[in-house]
Amino acid sequence: MLLKKQFIFVLALVCSATTSLFAAAPPRQVDICVYGGTSAGVIAAYTAKQLHKSVLLISPDKHLGGLTSGGLGYTDIGNKYAITGISRDFYRRVGKHYGKLEQWIFEPHVAEQTFQQYIKAANVEVLYEYQLADAKKENGNITEITLTGPHPLTVKAKVFIDCSYEGDLMAKAGVSYTVGRESNDAYHETYNGVQLREKHQFPDGIDPYKTPGNPASGLLWGISDAKLDPQGTGDKKVQTYNFRICLSNKPDNMIPITKPADYDASHYELLARLLPKINAKNLNAILKFDLMPDGKTDINNNGAFSTDMIGMNWNYPEADYATRKKIIAAHESYTKGLLYFIGHDERVPAALRTEFLKWGYPKDEYPDNNHWTPQLYVREARRMIGDYVMTQANCEAKETVTDGVGMAAYTMDSHNCQRIVVNGMVKNEGDVQIGGFGPYPVSYRAIIPKPEDCSNLLVPVCLSATHIAYGSIRMEPVFMVLAQSAATAAAVAIDAHASVQQVDVKKVQAMLISNPLADNSTPEILVDNDDATHVTITGDWARDTRGCYGPNMFTDNSKGATEKKVRFTPEVKKAGRYHVYTYVPRLQGHAAVTLSTINDGKTSKTVKILSETVKVEGQTSGEWADLGTYQLPAGNQAWVEISNTKADGAVVADAVLFIPEK
Repeated sequence: MLLKKQFIFVLALVCSATTSLFAAAPPRQVDICVYGGTSAGVIAAYTAKQLHKSVLLISPDKHLGGLTSGGLGYTDIGNKYAITGISRDFYRRVGKHYGKLEQWIFEPHVAEQTFQQYIKAANVEVLYEYQLADAKKENGNITEITLTGPHPLTVKAKVFIDCSYEGDLMAKAGVSYTVGRESNDAYHETYNGVQLREKHQFPDGIDPYKTPGNPASGLLWGISDAKLDPQGTGDKKVQTYNFRICLSNKPDNMIPITKPADYDASHYELLARLLPKINAKNLNAILKFDLMPDGKTDINNNGAFSTDMIGMNWNYPEADYATRKKIIAAHESYTKGLLYFIGHDERVPAALRTEFLKWGYPKDEYPDNNHWTPQLYVREARRMIGDYVMTQANCEAKETVTDGVGMAAYTMDSHNCQRIVVNGMVKNEGDVQIGGFGPYPVSYRAIIPKPEDCSNLLVPVCLSATHIAYGSIRMEPVFMVLAQSAATAAAVAIDAHASVQQVDVKKVQAMLISNPLADNSTPEILVDNDDATHVTITGDWARDTRGCYGPNMFTDNSKGATEKKVRFTPEVKKAGRYHVYTYVPRLQGHAAVTLSTINDGKTSKTVKILSETVKVEGQTSGEWADLGTYQLPAGNQAWVEISNTKADGAVVADAVLFIPEK
């Protein structure tokens, strides 16, 4: 008995000492601390380490990559011209996995493996499952942050980068931010605030009440009793979240979709009422069903009632971690219930049920999370209010910044924010999809706080933008671009002993151009048709802004009636072997064969581009056609020429790419 008491006493001493050791552990100190294991977080940490700074990447989650590895494999691009540097390199690495130059649709595990390549290559230290508890500031600088996780930890850094989807570090640091939608009047916009539109909308006549025609019976699940405010009115409502769903149709790799334990069919009564109205012929009527490699999907919201859990996320941006966990669980329950409903409820047309039952959860994805993505699609949470706020005017090129450190090009896109009753019928409100513009620059001032708020923090994800402008910028490839820029600026600030507001933006821009992969490798050379210095035009070519690479492209429909040529002449700074490609967009009535001539400075070679071999997948508008590998001299002796000779249809001259062989 005495021995037992002695053992317990010694064990208690050991436990107490261990706890004291954790509590009293000295702070970690690095040059740059990146908070958030998103795609942006990985690229920011990798860039910083490549620029010879000590780095710590803190991930609140078990996995890296955020949405990019969490099911969003059908990449939202807008225009590939906007995707530069290490962000573009990511899609090149994914392409290598699939045996292509670049790949914009991919399986979740391939994305995560690719992010891990960056972490391992730069030997970036990652702390997994650590969450932010507090941030301390002195004289406008964040001096340290406190983390909860496997054990308490304090981190000191010269510069911090908030790469979380929620902007938690930004908020803890006392930086100005907003949540929700501005009114149109606030920034002279037209697509902000309340927007009742026709896209992803219920047709007229869908009854909102539990007992049709009887308001006293109460509203169906998911419908708010709020009144419709005037168009353009600002509020604190947040566009809806969902999961990007990866399923498999391979029998040996699928787990059947079963009824969730808390399944409630009444949650899907609106869908049951909607289906007869829309006469759904296939699953695309209610799900955006995009196919991924190896028999998998990236399923997104589509239509009036789908995977978006409208109105159930408003508290998420400002919620604590425990509350967010409950909101995520509610979204998972709703989504899995929806999938079960589609496959089994007899009110769903039999053809759709049969079609859906071919799919199941993939055995080889998310094995530590019951084969379900752990990443909720947090489309928008907090948004910083900086000295410069990106607005609709930037998207539409009515206002252009000169301190751009990245580009965006996607449609101004907001998902619905609420589901309400309008004139006795159920309606969704908040969906906006306005495009038709080309790539535009994102200001450096939009990723840094106001000087009085904080002087050593960069925010490339929850950046300074209005709700509607953020809807265009908030795409994963753009977040990665801005993250690289943020890390580059952080390194410049440290070297100059300057605040992030005092950074020489021109120096950052020059570094991004001269060292785009942050590894001092020879940069690839892009010659776009819009580059008058390096492009010579023969004949009268038309300009088209639809589906092009960059701002526009040259097109010709004369079928060779008169000779027309476009010569692309690169400025080769370093002689060597270059793999040459030309961009071929989708065109109606495309010529079966387009002739391209490559001159390596000594001899010329003609290559036929066969339109039938150009396979376009995903949201991209075209594909790079391989013109071969050539030894090119330094200077401007080499060139590529695209002509309309012998064309039997439309010919396009858009962009030519020269990639140095490593």
